[in-house]
Amino acid sequence: MILLIWSADRFVDGASATARHAGMPTLLIGMLVIGFGTSAPEMVVSALASLDGNPGLALGNAYGSNITNIALILGFTAVISPIAVHSTVLRRELPVLAVITVLSGYQLLDGQVSGLDAAVLLSVFAALMGWSVYQGMSGKGDPLGGGVEGELEAQPLPLGRALFWLVTGLVLLVVSSRLLVWGAVFIAESLGVSDLIIGLTVVAVGTSLPELASALAAVRKNEHDLALGNVLGSNLFNTLAVVGIAGAITPVPTEPAVLYRDWVVMAALTVALFLFGYGFRGAGTGRINRVEGAILLAAYLGYTGYLISTLVKAPGAAG
Repeated sequence: MILLIWSADRFVDGASATARHAGMPTLLIGMLVIGFGTSAPEMVVSALASLDGNPGLALGNAYGSNITNIALILGFTAVISPIAVHSTVLRRELPVLAVITVLSGYQLLDGQVSGLDAAVLLSVFAALMGWSVYQGMSGKGDPLGGGVEGELEAQPLPLGRALFWLVTGLVLLVVSSRLLVWGAVFIAESLGVSDLIIGLTVVAVGTSLPELASALAAVRKNEHDLALGNVLGSNLFNTLAVVGIAGAITPVPTEPAVLYRDWVVMAALTVALFLFGYGFRGAGTGRINRVEGAILLAAYLGYTGYLISTLVKAPGAAG
């Protein structure tokens, strides 16, 4: 997990610097490259889990990471420093994330994420990437782009070093993800619990740590839109690409609890984020204050506590 976090960070740095050397607009780097990079751990871990015949781990990783991103990462960050939402791009992404969350719930009604479901998710993902490219090319002056510009200027990388970290980070990312999947499956088998629960807890937190580090660093530099943008981008990638890739490799059977427990929590947190961040209070600017951050954090602690209680009650857990 330590190697996974470190390699993902190096991969994002290398990819962002390489994209800038190639002349990519900073807003597009923030929406596409950094979003892709911070979601790379979830994508690789879930793909390998599906290839190994552990689709529950893949789905738990995706949904658990979404819950962790909103409730733990944004909640914890907002408690430290309230998050203001100025970016018009982000305010357009919030409703999109809500609609995609509803789509993911609909696909769970038949008890699996089928190959057709995966094709739909990946098609929507491709359309969103096209929309992101358009927004990134035409969205000059957006606060999110300014935040990314400041990040890249603060830590410039020569092209050669950027390419080195891009390749090295990607290789180490795959290797560390391979090790993480093996470890997670072994833990699940040893405790006698489903790999879904391990994916929702240990693996989800581990693969979400890059987003936590990015959010805290962004808020410390007063780049609130970058902090929220990382989480929104990651959740879109998780719901569409991570689940879509896993389902394309092999159909993912889902336990009933995934719909009535995990999806419901994920959907409720997405609605809360929409209400907090969209700016309905007449000021035109959304804001996640400390009280709202504490509510998100409490929701995460309650949800995780419930999952841990299922671990304790599981057969074989006492050993």
